[in-house]
This record gives sequence, C-alpha cells and structure tokens, in this order.
Amino acid sequence: MSALRILLTNDDGIHTKGLEVAETIARALTDDVWVVAPETEQSGASHSLTLARPLRMRKADARHFAVTGTPTDCVMMATTHLMKDSQPTLVLSGVNRGVNAADDVTYSGTIAGAMEGCALDIPSIALSQAYNFEEKREVQWACAETHGPVLIRKLIEIGWPKDVLINVNFPDCPPDEVKGVEIVAQGKRDLQEAVIDKRIDMRGYPYFWIGFRRERVSAKPGTDLGALYAKKISVTPLQLNLTETTVMETLKKQIDSTLLLRVEGDQRSPAGHSQPDSRTAKPFGEG
Repeated sequence: MSALRILLTNDDGIHTKGLEVAETIARALTDDVWVVAPETEQSGASHSLTLARPLRMRKADARHFAVTGTPTDCVMMATTHLMKDSQPTLVLSGVNRGVNAADDVTYSGTIAGAMEGCALDIPSIALSQAYNFEEKREVQWACAETHGPVLIRKLIEIGWPKDVLINVNFPDCPPDEVKGVEIVAQGKRDLQEAVIDKRIDMRGYPYFWIGFRRERVSAKPGTDLGALYAKKISVTPLQLNLTETTVMETLKKQIDSTLLLRVEGDQRSPAGHSQPDSRTAKPFGEG
C-alpha cells in the first residue's frame, strides 16, 4: 500500500467524539492525517456550499482546523488552500453519530464530505455509527474504531472508480457482536415522517423545529438497513452521476427532439400571421 495522506472531515462539528474516533482509525493507517471540520454542527447540510457569507477558519494546531461552514466547504478549503501543494490521497468523512443509510444519504452532510472528495477525484469514504436513538443509549463507538481500519485497508487494496464514493455504516452493537460485512444497495425507509414542532419564545413569538419521526421496521435483505439490523457492517457504493438511464432511454423514444420547434410552428395562424410576440411569452414550464 502506498503512503496515505488522509483528510478528515465530518458534519457533527470539530469538537465531537466521532471525529476523535475517525482520527484514531486514520492513524492506524498513516501518520499523515489532517483534520478540517465544521466549527459547529452541520447535520442535514447535504452537499451545500457557503456562498452568501464569508468563511472563517480557526487553526487549532498544525493539522487541525475548524471552518465556519459546511462539510463541503471544509473539503474545498483543505484541497484548494491548506493542502494545495500536496493533496490528500483519501478523504474520510465521519464518524457520524447515527446511521446514514437509505433516504438519509440525500440529506447527510457526512455523505456530502465524501461526495466533495469524490468530485475532486480523491478516493472518499463516509463513516457512520448506528445507535438506538429511541432509547438514546450510549453510542457504540468501539464498533467503528475496532473494525474501521481493517475494512478501509481492504477497500483501498481493492480500489473503486473515481466517480464513486463508499458509504459505510457500523451496526449498533459492541465490536465482538458484529456478524460480518455486507456489500449492499441503498435502502428505503418504510416510514419517515417530517415533524414540525411549533413552540413559543419568551416574547410570545412562534418558532419551529424540523425533525423526523421514525419507526424501526423490517428492512429488505440486501440493503443497508437490512445489514445493520442483522448486526452487519453495511458497505454501499454511491455514484455522483444521478442519471436514471432506463427512464432516459424511455423518454428518448417518447419525446421527439423537434417537439418545441413544432410547438413554435403551431402558434402561427393558418394565414401565416404570427401570434403575439414570442418575446412576451413565458418559457416552457412557467406558470
């Protein structure tokens, strides 16, 4: 294995146990570890960039930095500024407190940190540790810490395409209860309802919290949720290209490329006189 230079980020913030676990995992692989993480929690930030306000960066020590932005901002700051002369060879995003499986991947800032690394052609892995959020038991960090280095070494040995990131979720159990590793597809939750919790502040004005009410259900075998419920580590390759090729081919067969040209022609009267000036017409799709 060639020498690794690992960049760590997360979405829970720089002062979190999960980031400490990620650094322990990384240091089992190499001494060349950099940490560039959000100053505050960025859960649910997805693959967002900070564009409407400036970013500030705080240096904790030579290789630990906090950024007042999202995980995506952090990876960009690391690769284009801090590490521009010697790029990371691996991005690890996490370890997140809680799973990032099924529908979570579209919301997750943890996944987004790995996405940004992937977009920059850097092999990237998202790491998450499941826990029982209903009973709010202690997070089994030892599970990720124990099994993470072995799994990551194997993944690096195998390799994967540049436009793919790897999503890893560790089950909610002690390390010695893990039943193995399963390569699985992204699953789907049977029940996930958004909850808007309305409250009143001390001045009598309303404010709101957005959250999710979830029930644990029987997950399909071969999915990330199914693997986690079976006390297995789930490994799911995710791709940046979201094109659904089957539907694309169907649409190609059903929609003629001259459709809009024919619509424009249909707007002319039989006598050849144009309808009202097309410059005042609303573009297709607008109300």
